Amino acid sequence: MINPTAAMLVIGDEILSGRTQDTNTHHLAGELTAHGIDLLEVRVVPDDTGAIIAAVQYLAERHNHLFTSGGIGPTHDDITSDAVAAAFDTPIDVRDDARAVLTAHYATTHTKLNAARLRMARVPDGAILIDNPISAAPGFSLKNVHVMAGVPMIFQAMLASLLPSLSGGKPLLSQTLRLMHAEGVIAKPLGELAAQYPEVSFGSYPFYTDSTFGTNIVSRCTDADMLDTVMTELTNMFPTETT
Repeated sequence: MINPTAAMLVIGDEILSGRTQDTNTHHLAGELTAHGIDLLEVRVVPDDTGAIIAAVQYLAERHNHLFTSGGIGPTHDDITSDAVAAAFDTPIDVRDDARAVLTAHYATTHTKLNAARLRMARVPDGAILIDNPISAAPGFSLKNVHVMAGVPMIFQAMLASLLPSLSGGKPLLSQTLRLMHAEGVIAKPLGELAAQYPEVSFGSYPFYTDSTFGTNIVSRCTDADMLDTVMTELTNMFPTETT
């Protein structure tokens, strides 16, 4: 069984300017890995309708799922919902189900559902709402595109609401071997082992500590038995501590 694939589209001038650090991609990657969906591509675009449309069309066509974060709030620069609708040539307007969610939420907080807040009820025709237990304003799934908020706490809550409804494959497992050898020392035998086990992904990550170069070798595979076999061979090649 081949795992479904995914891409991530991060939207916002604040990310590209360095004002805000993107943590949503990191969280998504971990959750998808555990769910058996392979995140293969990440793109960051500004608050520009044309850039969002182009990225959505490109990424959605090439992956089973596209997750977006950012740009679905109540202000003028929150243009993601309209851009995603335009990418699929789908009408968008305030929808009764989304309005009902916001109406109920603001009633409990004794806050007026004004025109700005009502913008968050704009949802494309045919889209499925994504629950937002933090601030109520829903995200949505249109075809294979899942549109969620940029605020990390809300993004994480929306993803937790969405993920159980998505079919996954085998979770990607990983083990790490920490070596006090530079990459140049281990490159040849590691390459030979990688050729012997094409189903396993080997990553080599150098570090520098106590005036000594070392390397973390990370082995990734969906087969637990094969991963254990590979780690045994690695440990025999380079006796040291595993984590």
